[in-house]
Formats: sequence, structure tokens, C-alpha cells
Amino acid sequence: MLKSMTGFGGREAEAPFFGKISVELRSTNHKFLEVVFHLPEGFLALEDRMKKEIEAQLKRGRVTCGVNISGAVARVFINEKMLKEYVGTIKKIKKNFSLSGEISLDALIRLPGVLSLAESSLSKARIWPHLKLLLNQALDHLVKVRRKEGRALEGYLKIRAKSLGMSMERVKNRFKSVMKERLTTFKTGEERAAFLKDTDISEEIERLAFHIKNFQQKLAKSSPVGKELDFIAQEMQREANTMGAKSCDTGISGQVVQMKSQIEKIREQVQNVE
Repeated sequence: MLKSMTGFGGREAEAPFFGKISVELRSTNHKFLEVVFHLPEGFLALEDRMKKEIEAQLKRGRVTCGVNISGAVARVFINEKMLKEYVGTIKKIKKNFSLSGEISLDALIRLPGVLSLAESSLSKARIWPHLKLLLNQALDHLVKVRRKEGRALEGYLKIRAKSLGMSMERVKNRFKSVMKERLTTFKTGEERAAFLKDTDISEEIERLAFHIKNFQQKLAKSSPVGKELDFIAQEMQREANTMGAKSCDTGISGQVVQMKSQIEKIREQVQNVE
């Protein structure tokens, strides 16, 4: 079953001590797998772990992964040693300069370094199990979307390939008829050989038939085949161009134009196949 390279997947949940965690994945077509991260400040250390989870499920596409953490309850850290030094220094100043007045709590907590928001060195390790779970859920969501679009692409490509095969059969039959008629008009074998050299498209017809069959077989594979399909479509286009250049019949030329149009549509869509 084909998978598209475009899609979206996202999940969010509450994690104890960390608040709400949300993971969003956006995927577009690309020649290979490229992962771009948008992580909260200080979470760069988790990038490699997240990339491995993504690479385990996706093979091609440009994937943008965004993580947001909000509502976490920060722990207030009191620097008691510094506070004691402040209080001792203030008392000493009051005594030395005979100053009066009480030291207010509001003034103390405003002093530099007394209060701060503590960040546990273990926070990244503690949050990883929650983040990993959400990431894989978002990945599952993204893969389902890519498979759904892949089914639509597969149906479209099957129809195009079948239509291309029918056009090719019409060209084949028309070519046999035209050759039979034209060859009777030449008087010598040399004239016939010269004519065939410039107009014989029997090899191109055989190669195109092979490529169409190969293309249809690849569509049935479950592994990523986007690159292979694109290559086959290029080969089909090459054969169709040669057939058009050699054509000595307006009926064949008209069919070849339709075939080239079908191949263009195929090539456009296989760009989205993983």
C-alpha cells in the first residue's frame, strides 16, 4: 500500500510536574527524510532521541516537529546563604551608622540572587517518557493520514497506468496497420529498410509496455517505492518522446500526445509518494 509524504499529526496531554505537553508533526514531500525540530529552550539534548523515533516509522519527506510545554509549576529556590549575608550586612550597616528602621520582607526578596526559579538537572530525563509517548502517538496519527492519502494516490495512479496501457495498445495496433500499408508502397528492400530505420517504433512499444507493467507491480508493494515509481515514469516519458519523434502517422501522433499527457500526470503525483 502506498503512503503519501504529506500529512499532519498531533497529540497533547498533561504531564505531572511539567504541565501540558503538545507535539505536532507536519510532513511534506522531499527526496529523502529530513527532520526539522522546534523545541523549547534547553531541550536540544532530546533531539537525537526524537529523531530516532521518527526515522523508525518514516522513510521520506520533510518533517517539521514542534514541541510546546506550558503551564509547568516552577519551584522557587531560596538562596538562604546569600539571604543571611544580606541580613548580616544590613544589620552591620545599621549598627555602624546608627541607622533605625526594620528590614522589610519585600525589600529582602527583591535583592539580587535571593529568589530564583530552580531547574532540576533531571527534568529532561524525567520528561522523556511523557514526550516519547506523545511523539509516537503523533507519529501514529501522521502515518494514518499519510496512508489515507496514499490509498487515494494509489487509486489515481492505477487508473492513469491502465489508461496509458490502453493508449499504448491502440498505438501498437495502429502501427501494425500503418506499417503493413506503407511497406507495400516501396519497390526495393533498401527503401523499406530506410523507412523502417526512421519510423519503426516496435522496440519503444515493447519497452513502454514493460515499464507500464513494472509500474503497476510496484504500486502493489508495501515498502516505500516513490523513487522507483518516479524513475519508471521518467523512462515511460523517454519512450513516449521517442515514439512521437519517429511517428509517421497523425493517428499515432495523436495517441502519443495523449500518452505523454497521462505520463506527466503520473510524474506529478508520484512526487508525493513515500
